[in-house]
Amino acid sequence: MPRLAAELSAIQVKRLTARGSHAVGGVPGLLLQVSKTGARSWILRAQIGVKRRDVGLGGYPEITLAKAREKARELREEIRSGRDPVQEKQERRQKLIKAQLATLTFADATNQCHAVKAQEFRNEKHTRQWLSTLEKYAFPVLGQLSIADIDTPEVLAVLKPIWAEKPETASRVRQRIASVFDHAIASKHRTKANPANWKGCLEPLLPKIEKIKKKAGIKHHAALAVGDLPRFMSELRQHKGMGARALEFAILTAARSGEVRHASWTDIDVDRELWTVPELKMKAGKAHVVPLSRQAIALLETLPRNGDLVFPNKNGDSLSDMTLSKALKGLQAASVAAGKEGYVDPQQNRIATPHGIARSTFKEWSREDGKYPDEWSELALAHVSTDKTRAAYARNELINERTRLMQDWADFADGDVVI
Repeated sequence: MPRLAAELSAIQVKRLTARGSHAVGGVPGLLLQVSKTGARSWILRAQIGVKRRDVGLGGYPEITLAKAREKARELREEIRSGRDPVQEKQERRQKLIKAQLATLTFADATNQCHAVKAQEFRNEKHTRQWLSTLEKYAFPVLGQLSIADIDTPEVLAVLKPIWAEKPETASRVRQRIASVFDHAIASKHRTKANPANWKGCLEPLLPKIEKIKKKAGIKHHAALAVGDLPRFMSELRQHKGMGARALEFAILTAARSGEVRHASWTDIDVDRELWTVPELKMKAGKAHVVPLSRQAIALLETLPRNGDLVFPNKNGDSLSDMTLSKALKGLQAASVAAGKEGYVDPQQNRIATPHGIARSTFKEWSREDGKYPDEWSELALAHVSTDKTRAAYARNELINERTRLMQDWADFADGDVVI
């Protein structure tokens, strides 16, 4: 039994400011604790079973002296009846936490995961796409289900309808669903295994994406036959509009549409004839230096400088990807109307795409008759180097060699035969 202390008044308690624990009387073991910062709080020191416990009663002056004594008396009654109020409080807290975790939905878990993932993405477009694919395909099935209870059958219900029809999209959806479950497991909202993992979970239940694509005959971006490029470039240069100029520049630099559409004047050194694409604008997340041919420089000199974007739309914003496709479709229609063959990939029998012409046709041209080492064109295309030999070449980026390569490519596009 704690020693009985003199019963202090409310005024006397108010004056207790020295650091330490002060007995205030009225109830055995009732103390006012003053921290080193001056914060004050109530504690009931009591023997519960074989353990001495300090039970927190709340802060002072929010909890008054009278209220603290009342709470202390109630707790002492509980202790005398054989109960442990501290343990019971902990059990109630754990029960509440468990109930809250169980009610976290897949949609809520997705938003929590996305808040973390968004910090990794290179631009706002990727940030939106990551979330929008799950909202479109996963939320209708999983959205309101508890993240703790979802299992493989529910994940399959999302993936099966699109697995064969949209294999690329389905693969991304599966990966993103798996990321949500990984986040939920790491944050203790889920204790079961990840039901969207490929290995050891979905692999026996779904056909491999690569096999589906091969069976369906899904092809790469349609490109032009190498020999058709000079005619195409001649007609493209007669086509007006910023989309046509952006497409022309993409072909001359073998660049991706997004790299061209977001190109800035500050990225281009006209004097040194180099275009440095920052890592945030690159698919692989690594800065890429592009040697500019005479034709690419000449094209840039025809463009107005009304802002930092090299190829802005009428509002001064970056072009959409559809703008380049629209320019190409306009050329295709004009070519067919003139009784010509148009611009069709001879192997796929499909109309060529901006990506296919700028990159696939370039790659095909560069490897014809072994004109240029494969490392040159791979670096020009900013493909990630995965083997040691290419990594060694990549250290100096072969700028001189690629300068020659890009100039020969531009000359070929002009109709000059490069041997």
